[in-house]
Amino acid sequence: MIDRERYKEIFGEDYEKIFRQPEEFFWSIRTNTLKISVEQLEKKFKEKSYQVEKTPWCKEGFWIKTEENLSKTVDHVLGYYFIQNASSMIPPMVLDLAPGEIVLDLCASPGAKTTQLSASMQNTGLIIANDITYKRLKALRGNLQRCGVLNTTVTKMFGENFWKTDLKFSKILLDVPCTGTGTLNPRIMEQTSLSSIKVLSKLQKRLLVSASKCLEENGVLVYSTCSLEPEENEENINFAVNELGLTTEKIEINFPYKPALFEWDGSKYGGSVANAVRIVPSNKTEGFFICKLRK
Repeated sequence: MIDRERYKEIFGEDYEKIFRQPEEFFWSIRTNTLKISVEQLEKKFKEKSYQVEKTPWCKEGFWIKTEENLSKTVDHVLGYYFIQNASSMIPPMVLDLAPGEIVLDLCASPGAKTTQLSASMQNTGLIIANDITYKRLKALRGNLQRCGVLNTTVTKMFGENFWKTDLKFSKILLDVPCTGTGTLNPRIMEQTSLSSIKVLSKLQKRLLVSASKCLEENGVLVYSTCSLEPEENEENINFAVNELGLTTEKIEINFPYKPALFEWDGSKYGGSVANAVRIVPSNKTEGFFICKLRK
């Protein structure tokens, strides 16, 4: 288990607020515009007397207050919405896809971001959605089918070896496997250790190497985690800039965030992380780290 003193150093004055969140629970959902409009879904929610609040930075997003289990409704089964944290909606938005593009989602399961990419592309173009086990691909395929996604090909391959396909992409989403400490889930916080963080950090670097090899010149790579840990976040962006020759770009989306850490545990990252952002955990948003990189 990680000593929480670590997070005091990461978040400073925000620490107490983060770990003393109110217990009030909100469902976070994203409208699947491949099947229903935002206005139609909002009307459905209000007819059921749900408490509805729009997500400011994502026009398809809502926070819902209800006693009903939104994962078991008919509307969910029909694919009208995806239960997806509001922070998780941002990386696909940063990638800024247009209809007809070709994109790689290197670590795709269970498919929240994949289905969001498809919706932004209006089910045109092509998404290569990759993951590593049949169990994960089963979840991915199930969500693609439920949401009516037609423009996606699913592949099974270790992401760190994907570059061996010789496929090139102008846009890549790299939402890497991570500790998940940004969720503040008690079980995850209990099981996470410094050794597990380091193991994942090494895997994430290998995935960055593979993704950068798959990226065309002037192509865009969006890196994200739902982790609070600098070893999985700033350290890896510093690696991508200094070792892989990628450059960071400012994210032009208006959402609340804190800047990345410029140093951690004796390592100085300097300007390499200047454009990376951290979303602070709250009762409506998971902790997230996002960086837009260009080759």
